[in-house]
Amino acid sequence: MATLAKPPVTATSPAPEAPEFKHWNDGRPDESALAHIPGDAGLPLVGNTFRMLANPHSFAQRMVDTYGKVYKNRAFGGWQVALMGAEANELLLFNKDKIFSSKQGWGPILDQLFPRGLMLMDFDHHRIDRRALSIAFKPEPMRHYSGSLNTGISREVEKWEGPKRFYPAIKKLTLDLAADSFLGVPLGPEADQINTAFVDMVQASVAPVRKPLPFTKMKRGVDGRAFMIDYLTRETHKRREKGGGQDMFSQFATATREDGSLLPVDEVVDHMSFLLMAAHDTITSSATSLIYHLAVNPEWQEKLRAEVMAVTGGPDGHGEPRPLNYDDLGKLELTEMAFKEALRMVPPVPSMPRRALKEFKFGGYTIPAGTPVGINIFWTHHSEEYWDNPYAFDPMRFTPDKVKARHKYAWVPFGGGAHMCLGLHFAYMQVKILTAQLLQRYRIEAAEGYNPEWQDWPIPQPKDGLKVEFVRL
Repeated sequence: MATLAKPPVTATSPAPEAPEFKHWNDGRPDESALAHIPGDAGLPLVGNTFRMLANPHSFAQRMVDTYGKVYKNRAFGGWQVALMGAEANELLLFNKDKIFSSKQGWGPILDQLFPRGLMLMDFDHHRIDRRALSIAFKPEPMRHYSGSLNTGISREVEKWEGPKRFYPAIKKLTLDLAADSFLGVPLGPEADQINTAFVDMVQASVAPVRKPLPFTKMKRGVDGRAFMIDYLTRETHKRREKGGGQDMFSQFATATREDGSLLPVDEVVDHMSFLLMAAHDTITSSATSLIYHLAVNPEWQEKLRAEVMAVTGGPDGHGEPRPLNYDDLGKLELTEMAFKEALRMVPPVPSMPRRALKEFKFGGYTIPAGTPVGINIFWTHHSEEYWDNPYAFDPMRFTPDKVKARHKYAWVPFGGGAHMCLGLHFAYMQVKILTAQLLQRYRIEAAEGYNPEWQDWPIPQPKDGLKVEFVRL
């Protein structure tokens, strides 16, 4: 494995009058303030926006090859500084000196679509709301979700025999599961509208036109948000009238802060909208990556099938696959390693933005307060500095000894630090149950040499929907 010198990481103490920016666009440095940082202004007016959208991974690699692991880039209306590698991930995500604002990093991308989601909160506000919302991921609610997931997944995947475009099938299933586990009710006629709303909101997050002008992606995204706000507001009042329940929405609707007060209805709605999107779209992307890699690596598929059969006992006397019990989730060690490797290969959030609230130093450069900065998760996940043969699928990278020997922030599909994904254990649970149900029924096959092209942003997905075949065992 190649080893490179680690760039020095330091934060400078701000002067007493250091600005505390109220909005992401306040105090944004101009080109002259970043003149000492190498980089590329791109084309007049649009900068590198369209180059990045066309192929973000090759663009990032070209920038690193040309300028190094710290570079500036003009896109989406202004200058940003990219910080590449595990040390940069640690600096931004661990954020021990509270240098970086997640709210002001994600704000330009999400503030019209998912305002007040946990990703758009900082420091004490984030800590207080995260603690209130974490009740939905305690063992008892998780045990309840486990039962719902086993039932819902079993019922649906039983119908999947034969050729299948996996991505749209799992997207529909994850939305149905989110409705069951998160909302506690089956979706009615509004199911298609909810799905369309989330698709439009996510696609709008990287739309080059940032104003909701007629016929633009941003307008469709803003309209999708309006629909979700109306729907979830009505549902929040219903949950409070009922006095709670085991589903996630009821847990959120009745969650209290440290002083015993309920979260305001509009904040519950914004949190729920964001978490539904995350559970719906990121799990869809992650599960698709895993199924693709199992289809084209049949030897690993057989290893996971053997593990599933050993843990569940295999199909019952009637040939029906057994559910994966909540208490057995931790026993699927190889399955978890394979899922982690799929998340490394195709991280569902390929990059993460932040905003520097204070001046800091990294890699020999002083970066001024107010600078939009970002890390590139996909690049780190595929860097030979941390991974041997990084484009090969190898779950054995995640044995305990290899994990211990690797930089802690070389693998960050769920983020890290205070903003570590609140629902990561739910994601592991859902994907393990899905894998257990599929592998007890089917052999997953793909055409020889199959290698679909992926849409990289905003959340990765195969452009052809992932063509696989489920062959009954």
